[in-house]
Amino acid sequence: MFIDEAVINIKAGDGGNGCFSYERLKYKPKGSPDGGDGGRGGHIYLKGSAQIHTLQDTAYRQHYRATRGTHGKGSNKFGAKGEDVTIPVPLGTVIYDEATGDLIADCLKEGEELIVAKGGRGGRGNGSLVSPKNPNPERSEAGKPGEEKKLRLVLKMLADVGLVGRPNAGKSTFLSKISHARPKIADYPFTTTEPHLGIVKMPQGHDSFVVADIPGLIEDCHKGKGLGIRFLRHIERTKVLVILVESTSEDPLADANVLIRELEHYSKSLAEKPKFFILTKTDLVTKDETKIPESWGAMSAVTGEGLKEVLGEIGDLVKRSREENPDVVF
Repeated sequence: MFIDEAVINIKAGDGGNGCFSYERLKYKPKGSPDGGDGGRGGHIYLKGSAQIHTLQDTAYRQHYRATRGTHGKGSNKFGAKGEDVTIPVPLGTVIYDEATGDLIADCLKEGEELIVAKGGRGGRGNGSLVSPKNPNPERSEAGKPGEEKKLRLVLKMLADVGLVGRPNAGKSTFLSKISHARPKIADYPFTTTEPHLGIVKMPQGHDSFVVADIPGLIEDCHKGKGLGIRFLRHIERTKVLVILVESTSEDPLADANVLIRELEHYSKSLAEKPKFFILTKTDLVTKDETKIPESWGAMSAVTGEGLKEVLGEIGDLVKRSREENPDVVF
């Protein structure tokens, strides 16, 4: 099951209490203060992992709690720190504070650990409170409580290319032909109900790139029609958009403009990304009937006609975008 949003409750560990103790020796009824400090509570981290592609596990387990630090002891024995908790999340996960709506972090790098709740500081024992002005402190400190939060995790996939089109425009078939992805393919609308990723390996040693396929868009989907626009978040980070329109369309340019308007309703920056337009399913019309708009590509993913050419155009567009914005995550 593909889950791209989850709310979790986290509680970092409390700090251990400091110890109030005095050294006890045979000939020293009351020695010097020797109470050790308490250990700090366990932190809670989120860790980016390329091996995870959904927030399913996180959504099912909604409560995470780190252990508290142990208390200090006499003879200046410090308490052990609490055990940290690490929660693996997919790359591209954005973390928000559910209470305030503030952005906490954006998990983009493999293995990157982001601390989202700090464990409480351990209390100081009276051995640590000794000072020239107070050589015999008559107190110790309690440990501090660990941070407690409610987080909203939102997954935005990391991909170079986003496929955009109406339902049954041929996006899934195209993805299956250019990568090892195996999305559901059928001859009825809305066969794609969740995003899919595919890795495209270019020939002649060119760089590979990642393609994201999202459910089809229809007119007024920003008003909730069809599957709506909630899946558009998964192409927000892409460098290039590929707009697919069926060759059986009476007006391909008008259909493409409908899709672009829906993108604009979601995000102006998304609609302004570099685009490449493809006329799909050319096997369903004759060459005389095929009217390819200027600067568009045309192909049939079923027969393979034109597939190599449009893939080369997409690869060049991705390459140019990477060179122009090498360090930018869109």
